[in-house]
Amino acid sequence: MRSMFARAGSLLGVRVVSAARLSGGDLSSVSRLTLADGRSVIAKRGPLVEEEATMLLAIHEADVPVPAILAVENGMMLLEELPGSGRIARSWGHLADVLDHLHRPARERLGWDSDYGFGPVAISNGRTDNWVAFWAEKRLACHLPHIEPHLAHRVSRLADRLADHIPAAPPVALLHGDLWGGNILVDKDQISGLIDPACYYGDREADLAMLGLFDQPPAAFYDACGLEEGWQERQPVYRLWPLLVHVRLFGGAYHQQAGACLDMLGF
Repeated sequence: MRSMFARAGSLLGVRVVSAARLSGGDLSSVSRLTLADGRSVIAKRGPLVEEEATMLLAIHEADVPVPAILAVENGMMLLEELPGSGRIARSWGHLADVLDHLHRPARERLGWDSDYGFGPVAISNGRTDNWVAFWAEKRLACHLPHIEPHLAHRVSRLADRLADHIPAAPPVALLHGDLWGGNILVDKDQISGLIDPACYYGDREADLAMLGLFDQPPAAFYDACGLEEGWQERQPVYRLWPLLVHVRLFGGAYHQQAGACLDMLGF
């Protein structure tokens, strides 16, 4: 801990007085550092914080609020601490506006230049022009060696028929990649920042599928997002990605939820 104090103090030019470990994040250890000048900052340590910094900058460049990056060095990132005591239930309208900025059409190829990970679950990326192939290979088939055979067989059948369910070339958007309430900071009724991204470029409906899996956005939120016709039918396809990650990390009820998505899709 004292080594972290010294490193953070040197990077910030201010002595670190104390640290408190925070919950959250499969990739990194997260602490709140209190500085001698009375400020507090967030310190994240882990093997992928440099890539996370790249993702935060990409989101910032889309005019979406994220914590300011104060320093990144040798597996440690120091971030501005944003206010986050509000409730998302009162902020859906503002979140729709924020996502409208994040998901603006981008002149980028699908995917991301670097791989990433959710803890021990690797996220394989790379660039492509074929969304069906990307989702089939990088978001579905990647799980097959790691899940029980019956579920794997069903997922494999969907991957083989995926072109029947999602577009090959949707409008390309920057995705947060791990969009759920715990990664959305709210101050009063406004979104103060998005945190803990796992970015890549793809169909914005994938972000909304993740959001709807763990939170309960009202119909007015989806209306404000102005989604393409048939988006509800595509949601089970996109929800399978985070569900299969959770099957591998936690098992339990996530296995049944993944099966329910496949039921809805006829597999």
